[in-house]
Amino acid sequence: MKKTCQICGKEESQTEILPAIIVRSSIEDLIKTKYPKWDNNGFVCKDDLQSYRKEYLQKLLVDEKGELSHLEKDVINKLTEYESISANIEKDFISDLTFGQRLSDHIAIFGGSWKFIIIFSLVIFLWISINVFVLLTKSFDPYPFILLNLLLSCLAAIQAPIIMMSQNRQESRDRNRAEQDYKINLKAELELRPLHQKVDHLLIQQWERMTEIQEIQLEMLEEIKKDGR
Repeated sequence: MKKTCQICGKEESQTEILPAIIVRSSIEDLIKTKYPKWDNNGFVCKDDLQSYRKEYLQKLLVDEKGELSHLEKDVINKLTEYESISANIEKDFISDLTFGQRLSDHIAIFGGSWKFIIIFSLVIFLWISINVFVLLTKSFDPYPFILLNLLLSCLAAIQAPIIMMSQNRQESRDRNRAEQDYKINLKAELELRPLHQKVDHLLIQQWERMTEIQEIQLEMLEEIKKDGR
């Protein structure tokens, strides 16, 4: 007997067919709104099931958050297609940097280190010492060290935008990392919800069985009492 999807009518030879009984009740309710003749004993193709899973997740997030962002749409697509969301953001970010961007990052790192502060302090000390104590009357930059002030002003004027460019890239890196964390957390939340529903369903079934067993035991006790009389 050929297995046929009860939604699109495709046969097992044309697509991957799954038993309808594996469909969650929430998605099943959504399917029944469009296909009232849905049968749990039938079959459904993987493409249609993924489509309804995607529609259900979109509806779920829209009811909770309103309009969906591109991040949430990406999570839904990856979740319904069973694709991994996690990625090495740092590796992808570094691979896209140009030579100038790499150079500015190294300059910013060096400019914010104790090594730079010590070297810079030594250069200034030597500059002043040479012009005041060594060269005396033939100093190339006598007090008040106008040439030194000019060089320091030029250094600050160049260093400031370089550091700002590096900080902007760091903010972009942090933003990408935050978006990645949000997508992973959202996917985990959406995957945990059906697990909670299944656990609740199992607990309800177990409770009903325990209640049924207790009723049977009470009936047996009543029968034993009657026989004893």
